Order: sequence, then C-alpha cells, then structure tokens
Amino acid sequence: MAGFELIVKYFPDLSIKQTDHIAQLEQLYLHWNEKVNLIGRKDIVNLYERHILHSLAIAKFTSFKDGTKILDGGTGGGFPGLPLAIYFPEVQFHLVDSIEKKMVAVRNIVQSLELKNVKVINDRVENLNFKYDFVVNRALAPIEQIAHWMNDKLLSKGFNDLENGFLMLKGGELANELEDYKKQAQVVNLSEYYSEEFFETKKLVYLPKMHK
Repeated sequence: MAGFELIVKYFPDLSIKQTDHIAQLEQLYLHWNEKVNLIGRKDIVNLYERHILHSLAIAKFTSFKDGTKILDGGTGGGFPGLPLAIYFPEVQFHLVDSIEKKMVAVRNIVQSLELKNVKVINDRVENLNFKYDFVVNRALAPIEQIAHWMNDKLLSKGFNDLENGFLMLKGGELANELEDYKKQAQVVNLSEYYSEEFFETKKLVYLPKMHK
C-alpha cells in the first residue's frame, strides 16, 4: 500500500476537509519541489509514507488540546509541522526555518490549503520572541543541541495531558544522544504504530522541558 491510502489506513477518522487537504499535498509538493528542493527529488514518490505519515506519528503518540501552541523549529520542507497542522486544526503552529526559499514554498503551500492555524516564519529560532507548549522537529540535530537551542522557547506550565516539552522524530541508534536524558526521555519505536519497513529504525523521543 502506498500514497494517500496509507494515511487513510492509519488515520481512518479524518474529516472530509482533512482528507481533502492531505490529498492536495501531493500535487503541491510536486509543483514546489521542481522549484525548491523541499524533499530529495528521488524521494518525492515516497511523500505520503516517509514524510506525511512519519510526521503524523506524533499524533499517534499524543493528542494536543485546542489552543496548544507548537513550534516546528528547523521545519525545512514543512515537516512535521504541516501534516500535524492539518490533523490538529485548532492548534496553533509556527513553522520556522532560516532558509528563505524553502519558507517561500512552504508559505505558498499553506496559503493554497488556506490553513488558518499556521504561521510560516523565515528566521533563526533563537530570534523568536514567542513561547510554546511543545517543540516538534524531525532529524534536525542531536538531542542535546535541540534542547540547548529551544528549551527557553517552551512555556513552563501547560494544559495538555503531556507535560510541555520536545517531540523529536529520530532515526538510527540513539544510545549516545540519550545518555544524559535517560531518566527524563521517553522513546517509542514507530514500528509500534506502523508496519511498513521504513519505520523499523524510526523513533519518537519525548523530552519534557528542563527546569533550571
């Protein structure tokens, strides 16, 4: 099974509007990927499995309450923030990256879908003056580096079932990265959610905000 059907398989409760938005992503990414390298050119055929479904693993792990504020720092081509924004239409997302041409493309995709809960920001994360309930990212940098960059962007108090913190999609061996966070971090193998081979080595790491 591939493509859009894969999303419906794992998320059968999507509304008609959400389903329509996700169906539109293929043509939008095909169009913009010709202009800007949002996804590896050869990997665009795997958009739904390796990018959209991968991003939505966070929605398998937790459900954000309406009004939650989320930072996707270093969003690149809009992942994981954009698929999550479609899935959680009452949650506010800031998709931030310093690469202008990528942000122009992502902003156009957001506008095409008329997503009112997404703000696309072309800047470095350290320059932001906003505070968030959660920071999400995908294969951005080592855990220690992400925590160092963005811990001060997290609000101290939250209202979700999950304590405010980081939700990081990672791959490969993480033992060294997790060495200093063994007590705080929660690691989930994405093969618990998805049966496709691609997810056998993929993980989700949840790390609560560090209070100094």
